[in-house]
Amino acid sequence: MKLRPPAALVVAALLTTVGCAGPAASQEAAAPGVVDACLPAVKGFAVSTGADGKPLPKATPTTGAQDPHTLTGPSTATLADHSIDPVEGADPQLPVTVKSCDDKQVQVKDASRIIAVDLYGTLAEIVFSLGLGDHVVGRDTSTGFPKAAKLPKVTPSAHDLNAEAILALDPTVVLTDKSIGPPEVLEQLRASGVPVVFFDDARTMDNIPSQIRAVAGALGVPQRGEQLVRRTQDEIVTSLGLAPAGAKPLRMTFLYVRGSAGVYLMSGPGSGADAMITAIGGVDTGTDIGLTKPFVPLTSEALIRSQPDLILVMTEGLKSLKGVDGLLKLPGIAQTPAGQHRRIVDMNDTELLSFGPRTGRTVEALAKAAYTPAAP
Repeated sequence: MKLRPPAALVVAALLTTVGCAGPAASQEAAAPGVVDACLPAVKGFAVSTGADGKPLPKATPTTGAQDPHTLTGPSTATLADHSIDPVEGADPQLPVTVKSCDDKQVQVKDASRIIAVDLYGTLAEIVFSLGLGDHVVGRDTSTGFPKAAKLPKVTPSAHDLNAEAILALDPTVVLTDKSIGPPEVLEQLRASGVPVVFFDDARTMDNIPSQIRAVAGALGVPQRGEQLVRRTQDEIVTSLGLAPAGAKPLRMTFLYVRGSAGVYLMSGPGSGADAMITAIGGVDTGTDIGLTKPFVPLTSEALIRSQPDLILVMTEGLKSLKGVDGLLKLPGIAQTPAGQHRRIVDMNDTELLSFGPRTGRTVEALAKAAYTPAAP
């Protein structure tokens, strides 16, 4: 039995939401002396490759841990720390010229009043992590970590930007991407004289160092950017060692589900979930069975062929199905080891696939939920 989304439009919107439909990359590299907001990704970042492009040594797995195949029951991956820990360094060196991801050159002269907005809250997280949080004057709906919570919203209606709300805050620069809009608002800001810089809207593990470097460069703090990249890499590498030594890797499937909307998707290569699964020592079943797209409509046949030991979902998606019991009613799940042992791991929607400076903490939380879940 196939479970189909109600319309192709819903699927297209979803793929953009989880970061699989980034903007067209710039066709030419930025000129010397110009900051490139669309730097290329670092393939295998922090999992097999360092931010410098060189191979990383393999992580040493945890010895003496319980075989994860013997675990039963659901668990929730929870960040132990939601705070932002900023790096320190020299003050912004401005002005800088930036080649925006929409191929326009933008001059940033002043970073004293920053607005960073995107669908995921990642850009604001980077700005705060670079130690420039005190310069941020407004936030989007997705930027909800404690240090930013009291800032005025510039997305009063869900995720739609409001030009008047932004201009009222007198920003000196706006950082954004094509995941948020409408485009007319951003063009209105530019017409008003506000520098608007577009960054890549793809959210993957490989894009983390390039995105941090691009934002840091645009704000005139490239050295802080390198510090943040190194710290993020170290945190992810440390989390890789949480997988038990000697145990056969767990087969893991990420499902994007929204019961109220009738959306049921299974992830494959390039979804972002595949990188998180690899980072915690698992086997991404979508990739393993030969899927070629980031997300495909869920089928019982694909699930049974995948035979996951663990199923990963977003917390709100699980709630939309009325919890684990509702998820287990989807065709095919009961015929998998994950379904039979109720091995379902959920994580907050805004954390699981946001891919930013706190991704190391996300990987750690996922690994603990998969290998050392707290007793119910």
